[in-house]
Amino acid sequence: MTEPRWLSGEEQCAWRKLATLMTVIPAQLDGQLQRDSGLTHFGYWVLAMLSEHPDRALRMSELAARSNASPSRVSHVVAKLEKDGWVRRHRATSDGRGNVAELTDAGCAKIAASAPGHVAKVRDLIFDGLTEAQVRQLNALCTAMLAHLDPEGELITAPPQPE
Repeated sequence: MTEPRWLSGEEQCAWRKLATLMTVIPAQLDGQLQRDSGLTHFGYWVLAMLSEHPDRALRMSELAARSNASPSRVSHVVAKLEKDGWVRRHRATSDGRGNVAELTDAGCAKIAASAPGHVAKVRDLIFDGLTEAQVRQLNALCTAMLAHLDPEGELITAPPQPE
C-alpha cells in the first residue's frame, strides 16, 4: 500500500486558512445579501450572470455553466426568482428545445439595487485587507488553482483579466 502524501506543516497551515475562508466568506456574503436585499448569494449570482449577458437571457444549461452549479440547483433558484418576478422562463425560440431564463425589468432593478451593498461587503471582506500587489497575487493564485482544478476551462469565473 502506498503511503499517503501528507500535507507539510506549511501546506496544513495554508489549507486550514483557506478552508476557514471558504466557510466564512460565503456565510458573510449570504448574510449581507439576505439582510439588505432578500437574496441569497447564489440568487444574486444567477441574477448577475443574466444581467451581464447582452440579451439578459441565457439557456438554463448555459446559466448553470456560468453559475458553476448543477442544472437542478439553478432550476430551483430560478423558480424562486421567477416567483419574485425577477426572472421569467420560456422555451428557446431558436429551436424550441430547452428553456431560457430571462432577467425581467424588475430583476434588473433588483440586481442594480443590491450590487452596491454586495460590492461593499466583498471589498470589506477581501480587498480592503490587501495591497495592490497582493490582489495581483490572489488573482494569479486563483487562476492557477482553477486551471489545475478545471484544465478544460469549463468553469466560467469572471470577465477577462485586466491588462
